[in-house]
Amino acid sequence: MRRTSKERLTEKLACFGRFGADERGGITRLSLSPAALEACGEFRRRCECLGLAVRCDDMGNIYAVKRGTEDLPGPAMGSHADSVVNGGNYDGMLGVLAALEVLETMVLDGISTRRPVSAVIWTNEEGVRFPPAMMSSGVLTGKFDKAAVLDVRDADGVSFGEALSAAGRQGDKAARLGPESCTAYLELHIEQGPVLYESGESIGVVQGVVGMCNYTVSVFGRAGHAGSTPMPRRRDALYAAAGIIRRLHDDLGSIAGGPLFTFGHIECRPNMHTIIPEEVSFSLDARHRDPDVVRRVVEVITSLPKESDGCRVEYREEWARRSTLFDPALTALVKRNADALGYAGRFMFSGPGHDAQYVQDMLPAAMIFVPSIGGLSHCPDEKTSLDDCRNGTDVLLNTVLELADT
Repeated sequence: MRRTSKERLTEKLACFGRFGADERGGITRLSLSPAALEACGEFRRRCECLGLAVRCDDMGNIYAVKRGTEDLPGPAMGSHADSVVNGGNYDGMLGVLAALEVLETMVLDGISTRRPVSAVIWTNEEGVRFPPAMMSSGVLTGKFDKAAVLDVRDADGVSFGEALSAAGRQGDKAARLGPESCTAYLELHIEQGPVLYESGESIGVVQGVVGMCNYTVSVFGRAGHAGSTPMPRRRDALYAAAGIIRRLHDDLGSIAGGPLFTFGHIECRPNMHTIIPEEVSFSLDARHRDPDVVRRVVEVITSLPKESDGCRVEYREEWARRSTLFDPALTALVKRNADALGYAGRFMFSGPGHDAQYVQDMLPAAMIFVPSIGGLSHCPDEKTSLDDCRNGTDVLLNTVLELADT
């Protein structure tokens, strides 16, 4: 079994952790921002120094290719370089650097393969600056319309297409990852949860990504002066929304199978301490691998009353995704290599979404999870031990080498 270099991987994580480092101790590296462009530029520089061919497709995705001995399609691996606001340096970036370390190991150790091996940086996976998430892989796999995506604008009114052009990342459509150029896709990622860390296992072999739904619930009341409107005459949208959230929490919590659900975003208008709230909107994110459980979640939401505490209640679906199952043969290969390397692992599902779930719709895909210390992610305390980073990269290397010589 082949091994990667812990020392080289440590250096990569330290170097790339400087791109987007913010004053709060985290990483803010939004898609196509100066920090993200610096990170991608450093990736390109290192790949070119290794003698790899580097190209960019029309959605800004970057590919570094180590050629094989034959002109054939081959395996690809990768992840994303963008982050959330004040996030960590492991979400996405570890997968990119693991892929780079695999290619560097192959070059420095003189490993040749029958098929080419590629590393990919997906553009705008997080969807923080330009929603939705997994935008570019979504266009490649037909989930999103390219023209609509290019017109999506950030908070400053800059469109995704304009940002691509300004960055010089409007590449060649022919460079896109697809069945013509790729036989399989592997993505190494931190778990972003506590399962592996608490069990003491090094490797998660991801069998799929759970389905989910996302709704906005809006409550409409009537504004009034906080100092003069009698309590019995109030139509307080915030009070009504609080009751609805409690009702949803209880009803969703009683669903057999235990969906995960979150009320993560709330807006209150006019949001003044002297005015009774007249409109409150909140988000509801619910996830489960069983589509029947997700369906029951939707039934709970759509059975909400049209009026509560004198306020009108409305809801709308923002987006949804079905559960995705990764290629069984590929996940079995990942598990076999983890076992051969002596790394304790388990089969598991991912709650967060990843580009790999879209790629699975056009070619075989699989994911490798490594533990998140304390289960933390999307925050400055996000961290994975260097041993676990290297262990996961070892599994990635040996799996890719087997795929590249078939």
